[in-house]
Amino acid sequence: MSDLLYKIGLTQIPNVGPVLARQLVAYCGSPQAVFEARRKELLQIPGIGVQTAAGVLNKEALLAAERECRFVEQFDIRPLFYLDPAFPTRLKHLSDAPILLYYRGNADLNHPRTVAIVGTRQPSPQGIRSCEQLVEELRGYGVQIISGLAYGIDICAHRQCLEVGIPTIGVLGHGLGRIYPAQHRQIAEKMSMEGGLLTEFTSGTAPEREHFPMRNRIVAGLCDALVVVETARKGGSMITAYMANDYHRDVFAFPGRARDHNVQGCNLLIKSHRAALIEQAADIAYVMRWEEPDQSQPKQTQLFVELTEEEKLIVNLLQEHEGIDIDHLTFASQLKGSTLAGLLLNLEFKGMIKTLPGKRYTLI
Repeated sequence: MSDLLYKIGLTQIPNVGPVLARQLVAYCGSPQAVFEARRKELLQIPGIGVQTAAGVLNKEALLAAERECRFVEQFDIRPLFYLDPAFPTRLKHLSDAPILLYYRGNADLNHPRTVAIVGTRQPSPQGIRSCEQLVEELRGYGVQIISGLAYGIDICAHRQCLEVGIPTIGVLGHGLGRIYPAQHRQIAEKMSMEGGLLTEFTSGTAPEREHFPMRNRIVAGLCDALVVVETARKGGSMITAYMANDYHRDVFAFPGRARDHNVQGCNLLIKSHRAALIEQAADIAYVMRWEEPDQSQPKQTQLFVELTEEEKLIVNLLQEHEGIDIDHLTFASQLKGSTLAGLLLNLEFKGMIKTLPGKRYTLI
């Protein structure tokens, strides 16, 4: 049996989510080894009880995986396992990220400038105009745009991307065996050829209510910046914005009139310092330090830069974890905060690294 069968099988074990699945693989050594483990061995793994062990030993998970393998092959779907090199880099280091994604498309899941656009399913005419204008302006910054293919702001963003030639990825709350809502099938089909469709759900999974917060975490995790165009105080867009905050992504929101129900969520995000106020794409580019491609000038860098052993350690960590934040860098390097701060400053002076919003760092 192929390795893919066992990877898919992991996602089909009852009561096993991404965290527990990673633990099973870490203890057993591989997805295949999980299904070959004995009951006694499984019960020795922290978090694995009798019921979960029975789910692993039961062959139903692998039977379901066989069916999914056939679908993947028939419809040219690209499965991405969390240990695969092709798995989206931005999601790799999130503890609650899916262990397996299904992707249909040609857009780059590791695009260097990825913006998520979200908002209400019932936008005002002003919200539609703001969304369309934002996408049009973002074209000049060489971005890729992701959203959730839902009614309202989501589909407006996708449609405008297709109009102006920006690659766009739709993250789904169901399997690739269907498109929801059905009215968006034609746009989704075009996106699969000029962008992409991405989901963690197997092909036959229906668009259940509880799946959409799961979809939202992928939207939040997959972007560099998230823009809330219009939203009330409660709803999926607010959840996505809070998730993006938790993932140390930059969040932006359009302001609106205080008594306008459709923008009260945006105003709340801005007022509570969970989002930066924007009026145009240039505001995002300024915070993200993005230059328009035709305005960027090639920088003269030193060909041979002498680095200390500690500086080499930092550079190696940044090569492995692009855009890592200061807390994770401190933990990974095991250096004192004051020492690390001095090293980062030296590397910036040497033209090796640059600082990103949210106290994150990347190599130049």
